[in-house]
Amino acid sequence: MTDLLRLTAELVAVPSESLHERALADLIESRLRAVPWLRVDRVGDNVVARTDLGRDVRVLLAGHTDTVPANGNETPRIDGDVLWGLGATDMKAGLAVMVELATTVSAPAVDVTYVFYAAEEIAAEHNGLRHLYRDRPDLLDADVALLGEPTDAALEAGCQGSLRLRVTLHGARAHAARPWTGRNAIHRLGPLLAAIDGHELREPVLDGCGYRESLNAVLVDGGVAANVIPDRVALTLNHRFAPDRTAAEAEAAVRASLAPALEDGDEVEVVDVAEAAAPGLDHPVLRALVERNDLAVTGKLGWTDVARFAAHGVPAANFGPGDSLLAHRADERVARAPLDACFAALDDLLRTGP
Repeated sequence: MTDLLRLTAELVAVPSESLHERALADLIESRLRAVPWLRVDRVGDNVVARTDLGRDVRVLLAGHTDTVPANGNETPRIDGDVLWGLGATDMKAGLAVMVELATTVSAPAVDVTYVFYAAEEIAAEHNGLRHLYRDRPDLLDADVALLGEPTDAALEAGCQGSLRLRVTLHGARAHAARPWTGRNAIHRLGPLLAAIDGHELREPVLDGCGYRESLNAVLVDGGVAANVIPDRVALTLNHRFAPDRTAAEAEAAVRASLAPALEDGDEVEVVDVAEAAAPGLDHPVLRALVERNDLAVTGKLGWTDVARFAAHGVPAANFGPGDSLLAHRADERVARAPLDACFAALDDLLRTGP
């Protein structure tokens, strides 16, 4: 078997910041086109390789090729059993596992689709999976999907949804020397922040997986000048909600909490929304992966592209090497053990089936 740590280092050595993934897509495409049992399609900088053996089940493995901007860590460095470098954990280690599986498992017990897609780290409009579902949804047909996001070789089921709202409060502008002639919009944030603190943050358990909700003020915009009572302030909120709620239900719950702090003329606008994804652990492929490898299973507290698969009726989970807490950091790194563990579990799944 290929040394997966060195294969990851080879991928890290190819720069692939968001919207600049072509060189890495070219490398991956050339590797896969040399494999006789794969059919390979290139759509922009997205590379999709598939077996077509007529199996009863199709498993899709997906990973994004882009990284965040470099932070002095663009050159890979191996020190013992640890690889340091940009994208090592998020998620070129996962890509290395996919490349090795695609080029070595010639007669899987299930049909397999390998999806290497661009632009996950930036705005959703650029996301390669989104473009594939729009332009070539046939390439993404599958019974179940596994996304190689870093989970340290545990299974993180489903994902939470994300809702971003902008709340604008109004007042009356006045001279700061005579504040009683106006109304300070920034001061109105006090009751609003109290309402946010009082919002019920649920911790539901679904399929044995715990999800922990949150509601936070993340941006504030207000003020006119140092000698002016402000007549407007805007607060941006981020709400992470569990997958037992739709985005509409989560929005309604947040609006109900905010209502006591709002007045006529105030505005609450949804500026971004991403649906959650249910755990889907009852699918035989996911169940086999967990049971045969005695995997730790938790709920995914962030949002990932498993939600895109779930929205199209494909149960999905996160499973990949690397520690997500190291993603996007200057000291990003990945160890050999979770790389080998992920490969062994997926190799067994593809060769044996569910």
